[in-house]
Amino acid sequence: MAAPRDWLGAVEEEGNSGLQGSSGVEVVFPSDPATPAPLCPHGPTLLFVKVNQGKEESRRFYACSACRDRKDCNFFQWEDEKLSEARLAAREAHNRRCQPPLSRTQCAERYLKFIELPLPERKFCQRCQQLLLPDDWEKHREHWVVGNISVGQLGRPSQLLLPLENKKTNAQYLFAERTCHFLVDLLPALGLTRVLCVGTPRLHELIRLKASGDEKSNIKSLLLDIDFRYSQFYMEDSFCRYNMFNHHFFDGKAALEVCRTFLQEDKGEGVIMVTDPPFGGLVEPLAVTFKKLIAMWKEGQSQDSSHKELPVFWIFPYFFESRIRQFFPSFCMLDYQVDYDNHALYKHGKTGRKQSPVRIFTNIPPSKIILPSEEGYRFCPLCQRYVSLENQHCEHCNSCTSKDGRKWNHCFLCKKCVKPSWIHCSICGHCALPDHSCGAPKDGCFICGELDHKRSTCPQITASKKVIK
Repeated sequence: MAAPRDWLGAVEEEGNSGLQGSSGVEVVFPSDPATPAPLCPHGPTLLFVKVNQGKEESRRFYACSACRDRKDCNFFQWEDEKLSEARLAAREAHNRRCQPPLSRTQCAERYLKFIELPLPERKFCQRCQQLLLPDDWEKHREHWVVGNISVGQLGRPSQLLLPLENKKTNAQYLFAERTCHFLVDLLPALGLTRVLCVGTPRLHELIRLKASGDEKSNIKSLLLDIDFRYSQFYMEDSFCRYNMFNHHFFDGKAALEVCRTFLQEDKGEGVIMVTDPPFGGLVEPLAVTFKKLIAMWKEGQSQDSSHKELPVFWIFPYFFESRIRQFFPSFCMLDYQVDYDNHALYKHGKTGRKQSPVRIFTNIPPSKIILPSEEGYRFCPLCQRYVSLENQHCEHCNSCTSKDGRKWNHCFLCKKCVKPSWIHCSICGHCALPDHSCGAPKDGCFICGELDHKRSTCPQITASKKVIK
């Protein structure tokens, strides 16, 4: 999960005040996409609107698609604001200053020179997070420099680079080896030979390592990630700097064509997209981006294959299931628990509420995806899918209903299974935690009050139906 965003913790108003009370912020997709959005250092901005109990504020505004904290990207512009030529020029200059010091081509050239160096001369600056050529040594003389960088270390840059862990801007949690090996071992069984890794650098590394060390492995990978530091470890055909919140390729048409070629190779056969977005990211912009990547793949399909779907693994917490399925109705959620090396909570092997909430959402039939029995997963013949050990089949729901790895209980009043810590509240008319506040405002839709969607996708709003369509 290598990208920023937990989405606009603060929004500039007339007096630079943040959101107050029960206000919310939602992304808006204009009906006229021909009007270009203004640019910030992270590419095209997104259009947002403040909503207060179903009432849309009069003025909409543009803000960064990738950074939720204005200290990290302070872009702000009202939708109807007219900027002077001087301000536009200043903004363009600022955007240029915020770009990486080296171009993509320069990074590739430096990499080729670096791998030709003798082992004692291969150095990496921990402070600057940069591979050093001999001409760079003097400038980094006072820095923490690591020497003898091996070919193996170059193949695992995510272990060499320091994770970006500023929770307000970068949530760069990296797959544990267990999860990486599960995904890589699963690919051949599904007949897949190419993986578009969107924000999954660890998976990209393992695929390439396995291909280089195993002559029988024919799996190829392309990494799309916003972290420019990966540019110094890969050639242009294996890494593209990319913002998954606005479908922006930082290196322009050349990078776009690399992605298009990769997706459409062999008429689009044998390719899958695996994505691990930041958990705080809004689902709508991610869904719009992923649909653009799917459309790019479909361009290479023949008319006879128009019914086919690009296989996708979208890795996200289980409580986003209803939001994801609004945009991808064919997706289902697997019981497999995804864990991360550098996250204190999202670890495999924990029990109860401490289990990792991260799951895999996919359009591949779940009956085809075998989960490891040595980890306690088993096949449910009634559901025709693999489930976790505690996920018991409910005869009333006719399904294995647990989402979080614990055994859920059936509530006959709610007519569904609920978490074991919940009880039925006669005042609220549904199950909830014992210490909940009856009648308190609920998260969810401001219009109808339902918890499974937001205002922007409420069926009661005509305008939002166009967005969904």
